[in-house]
Amino acid sequence: MSNPENILPANESERLAALKRYNILDTLPEHAFDDATKLVAYICDVPIAHISFIDETRQWFKSEIGIGATEVPREITFCRYTILDSKMVEISDTYLNERFKDDPNVVGGLKVRFYAGIPLTTPDGYNIGTICAIDHVSKELNKSQINVLSIVAKHVINQLELRTKNLELAAQKKIVQRAVLAKDNFLANMSHEIRTPLNAIMGFTDLLAQTNLDAVQRDCVDSMQIAQENLLLIVNDILDLSKIESGNLTIDAQPFHLKNTLKHIYDLLKVKVPEAVEFNLFLDAEMPEIVIGDQGRLNQILVNLIGNALKFTEEGEVTVSVKNMQETADNYSLKFTIKDTGIGIPEKKLEHIFERFTQAEESTTRRFGGTGLGLNIVKQLIELQNGEIHVKSKQGRGSEFFFVLTYKKADYVETVQLPLSDYNLGKLKILLCEDNFLNQKLVKNVIHKFGFELDIAENGEIGIDLLSKNNYDLILMDLQMPVKDGYQTTQHIRNKMNLNIPIIAMTAHSLVGEQERCYNEGMNAYVPKPFKQEALLEAIKLAVSKNTSSVLKRKIDLSFLEEVSFGDLGFRQDMIDLFLEKIPHEITLLGEAIHKNDIDTVRRLSHNMKSSLDIFMLKDLSNYVSIIEKEAILGQFSAETLDRIAILHHEIVEVISVLKELR
Repeated sequence: MSNPENILPANESERLAALKRYNILDTLPEHAFDDATKLVAYICDVPIAHISFIDETRQWFKSEIGIGATEVPREITFCRYTILDSKMVEISDTYLNERFKDDPNVVGGLKVRFYAGIPLTTPDGYNIGTICAIDHVSKELNKSQINVLSIVAKHVINQLELRTKNLELAAQKKIVQRAVLAKDNFLANMSHEIRTPLNAIMGFTDLLAQTNLDAVQRDCVDSMQIAQENLLLIVNDILDLSKIESGNLTIDAQPFHLKNTLKHIYDLLKVKVPEAVEFNLFLDAEMPEIVIGDQGRLNQILVNLIGNALKFTEEGEVTVSVKNMQETADNYSLKFTIKDTGIGIPEKKLEHIFERFTQAEESTTRRFGGTGLGLNIVKQLIELQNGEIHVKSKQGRGSEFFFVLTYKKADYVETVQLPLSDYNLGKLKILLCEDNFLNQKLVKNVIHKFGFELDIAENGEIGIDLLSKNNYDLILMDLQMPVKDGYQTTQHIRNKMNLNIPIIAMTAHSLVGEQERCYNEGMNAYVPKPFKQEALLEAIKLAVSKNTSSVLKRKIDLSFLEEVSFGDLGFRQDMIDLFLEKIPHEITLLGEAIHKNDIDTVRRLSHNMKSSLDIFMLKDLSNYVSIIEKEAILGQFSAETLDRIAILHHEIVEVISVLKELR
């Protein structure tokens, strides 16, 4: 042992800083450290073993066997000397050691006769603690035992390093999540400001389309509707980037008329064609009429690629061709090609052309406009449909973009669309909570066309007042309103008024996860703006049907549990199993205690349950339990308390069902 007189290491301040970096002091027991201590005791055949860390004043035991304490003063420990050394310190017989023969833990206390300690050394060389084996009889460790102690010491340091990195990653993850949330909020708010007037334009155009029009007017309205749909897709470009990054953008699979879709796109874009450009659409004679896939995303891809071709071609031709490359019993593989004789792309830029905010030349943006997002989104949309996009180009001679998409075959039967007025849902009385005047007028026209009655509230506060005075069959709820927004209003209706009236969310606010949040807050259906009349009517049918509750499935948010588990799937599973075992029983006991007016038991159970529900981010159920806890503190239960217990019983059954699927 070196420097026995000075019991403080020469680098004490740096050593303490290294220890504090790990944030290990005063933490709860952990299996990895307990297992290491058991291994040391077993290999060295000793009754006492520990893993400890030494700070300014104490030796704190992260894990111990045979000591029965969490810490001891630093000045009475053997290990204060061990951290001075770079190798293992072994005292075969303390009775024969001048330094320790009169130590209180030798002549009494733990009766230490044998001591072996190895310093826990950080990668940068600081001894922050020890692993020790202690016995009541004299002995010596063999080479294998000494080797195991060294290996375990390295394992402990590796665990600390891993633990620290996990904590750092968790902190970084939170920062990234906050940044993503801020970005999503900005994008959603920007989208909302555009979508709100667009909703009115699209809605009134749909109403106009349902009037008697001559052929010219009908053609104009049809073109307006196509343009509106594509404008909405363009508005969605920015939001799509966010959804793609977060993995929340989905590809739809519905039957659609492929030839009509392509002809509509051609008709829409031909108005942009310069006089000196010939614009052609060539369709394979063997191309299918109807396929199953995402019509909206195909529109988005082609409008972008063809729009670019027309924008960058001042003379010559732009040709769009679709060829049936392969047909199987279930699928069609179709090759889409967009070829132009425009300005072309320099060879050095070709490999970067699909990157975000990239255009072929810096002057391109100034001359032709554009954000540089379109091709990046196109590429990702094609890849989401298991395709690849390729490009050939020569500067000054034009470009050719091509990709292959596989669509499922459709067993298509031509059906006649019933007029909306032919749907019979009875005489519904509906409350609309909406602050935008144009949207109020639009919804009023649509709802009256359905044959329903409508009252309008300019904000959630007025809506609650109307709801308290009148009977309604349904509420259409905008999410962004002054005074009380849609979420606050829904919470009041569900938790304060205890009403189960169907609520349909209607919003131009398009945050990722918005739909799930609406359901979790107690809404029954969701219609994004701009809305289609058919979509709104379907949502109304769903919301007023008796089967609504079975359609909506509760979402379980495990983000907090995953955060505290540091990726330990076993720990996560243990927590789920504990919840499944504990909560149903506690709900039953809580109900019984309320019926017996056992205030103390209700207060205790509700307080404990709230923590369990919060771990699984079940905020609505946690709120119910909090209210019950407050009622217990006040010593006042009511009929509403029993209703809350009934709701909790019902909702917990669904939660249990979802959690069992996750096991």
